[in-house]
Amino acid sequence: MTAHPRSILRSVLLLTAGASILTPPALGAASGTTAVHIARQPLDQALEALGRQTGQSIVFPPELVAHLQAPAVNGTMTPGEAAHRLLSGSGMTVEPMPGGGLVVHKASASPFKRTARKVRASQAESIEQVVATGHHTRSVMSISGDQIQEMMPGQNPMQALDLLPGVTFTNVDPWGNNEQNSSIFVHGFSNTQLGYTLDGIPLGAGAYGNYNGLSPQRAAISEDIGRTSLSSGAGALGTASTSNLGGTIEFTTRDPKRKAGATIRQTFGEYSTFRTFARVDTGQFGNGNAAYFAFARQDARPWNLGPANRQGGYQVNGKFVHRDENTTVTAYFDWQNKAEPNTQGLTAPTDLYARGAFYPDLDAAMANYPSESSKAKAPGAPNNLYYFSAAQRTDYLTYVNISHKFAPNLTWDNQLYFHYDDGAGVVATSVRTNAILTILGSYLDPTGTKYIKNGQFTYTVAGIDPKVWDATGGTGYAVRTTEYDDYRGGLMSTLHYHIGHHNIEIGGWYERNNNSQGRYWYPLTTTNTLTPYETPKNPLFTQWNNVFFTNTFVTHLQDTWRVTPHLTLTAGFKSELVYTNGTLPVAALPQSLAAAVTGAKTLVDTSTHTVPGGTIPSVEPFLPAFGALWSFTPHEQLFANIQENMNSFAQTGYGSTSPWAVTTQDAFEEFKRTGKPETSWTYETGIRTSHPLRAGPLTGISGQLEYYHVDFYNRLGAIKPPNQGISGVGGTVANLGNVSTNGMDLSFTLRFGPHFSVYDTVSYISSIYGNDFMDGATLYATKGKKVPAIPVWSDKFVISYNQGGFNAQLNGSYMGVRPGTLTNSVMVPPRLLLGVSSGYTFQHIPHMDSLKLQFNISNLTNARAWSSLTPGDADTYVGYPTPPRMFFGTIGASF
Repeated sequence: MTAHPRSILRSVLLLTAGASILTPPALGAASGTTAVHIARQPLDQALEALGRQTGQSIVFPPELVAHLQAPAVNGTMTPGEAAHRLLSGSGMTVEPMPGGGLVVHKASASPFKRTARKVRASQAESIEQVVATGHHTRSVMSISGDQIQEMMPGQNPMQALDLLPGVTFTNVDPWGNNEQNSSIFVHGFSNTQLGYTLDGIPLGAGAYGNYNGLSPQRAAISEDIGRTSLSSGAGALGTASTSNLGGTIEFTTRDPKRKAGATIRQTFGEYSTFRTFARVDTGQFGNGNAAYFAFARQDARPWNLGPANRQGGYQVNGKFVHRDENTTVTAYFDWQNKAEPNTQGLTAPTDLYARGAFYPDLDAAMANYPSESSKAKAPGAPNNLYYFSAAQRTDYLTYVNISHKFAPNLTWDNQLYFHYDDGAGVVATSVRTNAILTILGSYLDPTGTKYIKNGQFTYTVAGIDPKVWDATGGTGYAVRTTEYDDYRGGLMSTLHYHIGHHNIEIGGWYERNNNSQGRYWYPLTTTNTLTPYETPKNPLFTQWNNVFFTNTFVTHLQDTWRVTPHLTLTAGFKSELVYTNGTLPVAALPQSLAAAVTGAKTLVDTSTHTVPGGTIPSVEPFLPAFGALWSFTPHEQLFANIQENMNSFAQTGYGSTSPWAVTTQDAFEEFKRTGKPETSWTYETGIRTSHPLRAGPLTGISGQLEYYHVDFYNRLGAIKPPNQGISGVGGTVANLGNVSTNGMDLSFTLRFGPHFSVYDTVSYISSIYGNDFMDGATLYATKGKKVPAIPVWSDKFVISYNQGGFNAQLNGSYMGVRPGTLTNSVMVPPRLLLGVSSGYTFQHIPHMDSLKLQFNISNLTNARAWSSLTPGDADTYVGYPTPPRMFFGTIGASF
């Protein structure tokens, strides 16, 4: 259902406008070099473009630069160098602010004269932390690539976002790389309700089971990420995403360097960690060309598995950039191949830090479970372990971007991309559950009624059916895989036109996505035990196979109107049309999905099906956005934004939350007639500030205070009986109603001279279900309850010190109590994680540009707590542990 925004709230927000200054740093690299490409244009717009491209605060009085033209500036340089070039011949200059960022002023009148000049040199070396970019009418915050590597070399850039207000990221892996249990919430929305892009190209919906993209750590090597930006609440209209209900996460890769050289970094650490990163830059060659090639290898033992288990893989990136006065051409390539062992989620209460799986000790795995003829049940948590489980992924990603300036006020950007993914989720699981035995028995011994009780195959009558036992290898285990193929490609085209006081943007995006998902079962024998690192061949049977064909059409139109030098208004809309045809080349046997039927001696329940499906569109032709930005002092601005977004139906089948996951064809046809995609209205407003100060030791302050309200409609959920393990028996999909969210974020950076700074952010969120729902005969009284797994209160901080070549940081992340169940009957205790980073960079070493030594400690206090959660429906929940304290050392050299 598409809802109308509240008129009173809309009026209030539109009256709360914000400005034309670029605001405060609080997590980015203040003066590291970055690629700059700015066409000749009015100076105020050029300075804004510089702020967008570098993520830096650039403060300027609008009346000072009115009616002035800036020259074209292209190349890799510091923000200060680029600003000086833009101001060439204008009679103005730029200096760093003690509070961070840059300030433009007349050449003869510096606002803080000797203070700024004294700190300029050391400020240029300091590492900024967070950047709240003030040229937007919505909240946009960025973290630089340098800060990401400072916190943990090689980490998933998503994990660094946990430092930002309104964000909660959890993972069982210290690098944040494990995709099975990775969890992120942004203003009440989870992984698959956000948008993700890399250099503007879509990365899909962030799903663990691939269907339309890949995770950011697979799209680019961590060290090659130059900046990660979060638009919480609402993304830009031109964002290539159809899932960004709660905002957009944009990853920007570093450009090639102007000077030829090489970088190599080696990380060592606990649990046999060994990570190598190497990059070679060509420097500028030919007529405006530059390129780099990078390689990474990650190898470590998962901390909660035995010594024979390994996680990691290989990755290669390459990037080429050509720039001339009117045209920029960028080409990018990424290949990666990795395997990550997984562990089973643990049901609370339990020992969080028990061993996660048996591999490679098959004898211990077999001894842990009763024998074939036993009628005893499987052991409970935490001893009901897999033999092994893993995610295997191989990706190829490439794009070409061409940006051409036809005139000073007219630019056309075009981007062509392609992505191929080949992946599998592999689980070696005990067959001693009724749900799994029912699947196996339906295919391997459909007439084995001796082993059926209450309408399902079971071990409780005469042990496990010998035909099932023998066919699956005689170990009591079977290997189940979910195998993925994803071929997708697309084109994005955007026209930027400046006329008078208006910047008009019109664009379109088309993508074709062909993806398949299949469920297969394999034997596990004592002589061919298989491993987590290979996809088995020659299955016993194919349980089901889905193939989806999706065409995505998105267009947008936006006008940014500079009403006065201090007031900017934006208005626009986008249209989303997503057409998916879901097919079912192989359907599951209905009896293999049978639920329990009291007293039945055969598999009488055949009501649950994998459905043939068909085509269902996700269509919203008009998704509006309105914003305002008002500069009411040289250092403060107000911003406001209202936006509607849609989450297109997931292109997945049985066991998911998509229309193709319903359990009968009639239900599919009914959903096709009456079902609606998830939508949201987001309202946000706030104030930003960036001030140099002379208050004793305090020399600068910057920050942002934001309030937001979200109305979330047509929340889709999977309804299935509990305790079905990995079989997914009985799953279907329903509209579970609406959610209303209110929240506030406060973030600020205090700078004490050029060497010491403190960043902190405090967040409050109240995300409330608007409806109860029924699951069969069971009523779930969720109306008025908080959305589980989201902390109501959270706080993050970074304390930084820089002096000469030395730098040190203490960072922390606090999550308050989280509801663990849908009805809030159980609460998860709070968690505080601390991390330490310190390093020293040696300069002027023969044959080297620099040599850096870095030391990191994760989970400094060795906190033992829950990490990612899967909320329960009664009095318990499933979750994963927080990784223990670990020590890492990195040595890096630049040539």
